[in-house]
Amino acid sequence: MAQSENTFAVAHQAFEHFQHGLATGEWNQFLDMLTEDFSFWFPMGKFHGLNQGKEKAKEFFQYVSQAYKSGLTVTLDRVTSNETTVVFEFRDEGLLFGELYKNRVAVSFDVRGDKICSYREYFGSDGKSN
Repeated sequence: MAQSENTFAVAHQAFEHFQHGLATGEWNQFLDMLTEDFSFWFPMGKFHGLNQGKEKAKEFFQYVSQAYKSGLTVTLDRVTSNETTVVFEFRDEGLLFGELYKNRVAVSFDVRGDKICSYREYFGSDGKSN
């Protein structure tokens, strides 16, 4: 299998686990796909900026599950990839701390071997404008 095919396959499997985590709060399969030196970048809040380590990722995704207790529904819109990175663009919706939530998101997974070594998230509201 060529490098770009492997990158895509690994990232796609990780995204399926990521989507499952968003829907159910069960993150173990996604966390199992992360390298020990995993890093992630998040655009706001408690985890704003660059975060290092698998334990920090576990803490982040537990927080996500607390914020979206009833889970999020994801609709995948587009996937773009190169030799080492796969970007998933999607819409998600659910309840954020009990309030209606809709968003447009792009997540970027960097792949090393059969693991995800880094993650970046970008988003913008898909809510109503006045």
